[in-house]
Amino acid sequence: MTRTTMLTFLLALPLALPAQNSYDSPQEAEKAITVRVDTSREPIQKGKYKPTWESLSDYECPAWFRDAKFGIWAHWGPQCQPEYGDWFARRMYEQGSDAYTFSKEARNPQKDFGFKDWIREWKAERWDPERLVKLYQDCGARYFFALANHHDNFDLWDSKYQPWNAVSLGPQKNIIAGWAAACRKLGMPLGLSVHAAHAWTWYETARGADTSGTFKGQPYDGCLTKADGKGTWWGGLDPQDLYEQRHTRSKNNGEWDWNPTQVTLPDQAYCDRFYNRTMDLINKYDPSVVYFDDTVLPLYPFSDVGLQLTAHLYNKSMARNGGRNEVVVTGKVLKEWHKKALMWDVERGTPDRIQPQAWQTCTCIGSWHYDKRRFFDGTYKTAQAVIQTLVDVVSKNGNLLLSVPVKGDGTIDSLEYKVVCEVGTWLKANGESIYGTRPWVIFGEGPAVDSPQPLKDQGFNEGKVTFTSADIRYVRKGKTLYATTLCAPQPGSMVTLKAIKKARRVSLLGHGKVAFRQTKHGLSVTLPATLPNQIALVMKIE
Repeated sequence: MTRTTMLTFLLALPLALPAQNSYDSPQEAEKAITVRVDTSREPIQKGKYKPTWESLSDYECPAWFRDAKFGIWAHWGPQCQPEYGDWFARRMYEQGSDAYTFSKEARNPQKDFGFKDWIREWKAERWDPERLVKLYQDCGARYFFALANHHDNFDLWDSKYQPWNAVSLGPQKNIIAGWAAACRKLGMPLGLSVHAAHAWTWYETARGADTSGTFKGQPYDGCLTKADGKGTWWGGLDPQDLYEQRHTRSKNNGEWDWNPTQVTLPDQAYCDRFYNRTMDLINKYDPSVVYFDDTVLPLYPFSDVGLQLTAHLYNKSMARNGGRNEVVVTGKVLKEWHKKALMWDVERGTPDRIQPQAWQTCTCIGSWHYDKRRFFDGTYKTAQAVIQTLVDVVSKNGNLLLSVPVKGDGTIDSLEYKVVCEVGTWLKANGESIYGTRPWVIFGEGPAVDSPQPLKDQGFNEGKVTFTSADIRYVRKGKTLYATTLCAPQPGSMVTLKAIKKARRVSLLGHGKVAFRQTKHGLSVTLPATLPNQIALVMKIE
């Protein structure tokens, strides 16, 4: 085909499925599966678990993860090369967006310079994985996460099933192997995040064209095929293996869930390829945690790909650990019956109560993909905001996974380094109130609890509540109770813990023993004239 010839799209017939997460039982969800992936090239590990919700429903989060509490994530890939923020590979094709204008003016019109060309520019020339992982470990992280691929569909390892990968193109480095080697050397559990299931619709903007201006109507490079590559730097590659636009355009490519009234559903070949790529990743790098950036699981509910991958991970872990499952698999927007089979991840938010099962919140100190404007404007989260989130999440039986965006060259900037080190300083003095703890009978007290803001339990609610020194969070470790103020009170002032009716000894972490007395209002603790930190104070109550 010539460059300007539009692709011949395969018609995927809409199926009469309800909205993605409307099923009330495992049985209903399993009846909705219409695409069962071919596992012959990458067989699942034999063992206790089968790829069904019923079989997976006795999952228990391993103790090591519940004890770890805090992880740091390098959400890093070719979309960080422009250093212009989130979802760049999609937004650069949305005429009128800041990413569209930046890409067009910094390089060339989208018909001539697409995301594939940004990939070519990414070199990761200053990347030192061991140095970064060691920094995060020294600053209190107990597990490390790496991005394996994003919605941009580019694999960051020596992928057997995706020729558009970091070993063949861009940096020509095995990014995942580098992170994995650093984690092994330093004894850090490795987590891998997988986001590529959504490329099918997410990249539909790449097959558009300007609606006005000089290049009106001229197709963007998302319409290119292998035949168009003669004489180009990418000759021999098929852009459709990256952009995945071999299908009928969706009615709404901004729809996140696989709602057949809004999107064209992926076909068998796409589902099989996603399965094979992810199995290749798992088998090569043996992650301790796998994070799926999907509602429930990848390609849910119409494909069983997520169930197959989860069963494989659990069986593989049990075979390696003497019958114990030590691996964690996360999913988003879960119902209670989903939480029996995998762990709930809440993006940029927290629930408003203690959760019966372990869970995780994922958030970022800035944009998910590195955005140099955050550095120029100084708009990263502060160390105090990170600590407040960590303490609040842990009090509700959760873990915090914090993304520290990485620049295109593989380094973090000076402001990010400062935030990470300040978090580390607080954790060195107060970490015993975080690591290895469990929820108490209540998670906390204070104005934010007494007059709660309505929160969406499924995420994107961070920043809705302003904390004060009167906001307290509780956790326990054995018979010891820890009470943390979410802001530092005034030196020499008195803090009253209304929920505490009895204490034998009270000490302030980073300081030592402090005076206290029991009153009808609770336990009143007198703070010293010099506070150990100005972020959050931890009282150890025995």
